[in-house]
Amino acid sequence: MNAVQCRMARAALGLGVRELAKIADVSPNTVARLERGEDMRESTVDTIRTALEAAGVEFIAENGGGAGVCLRSAKD
Repeated sequence: MNAVQCRMARAALGLGVRELAKIADVSPNTVARLERGEDMRESTVDTIRTALEAAGVEFIAENGGGAGVCLRSAKD
């Protein structure tokens, strides 16, 4: 997950930085640092990604059109 994907995922879920921090059990500053593209421990990025996935986001890998996110359908 990159910085843009994190911002896109938050927007898709309607979450603020503080809300994401709370569900990921990290500080709001950690989320802000990730979204600014600062270097982060891989385990911290994984923690935030896992929280976003649990909330219903799917991450789309770089496929020629750029990395992205989408929301899982209600059937999933």
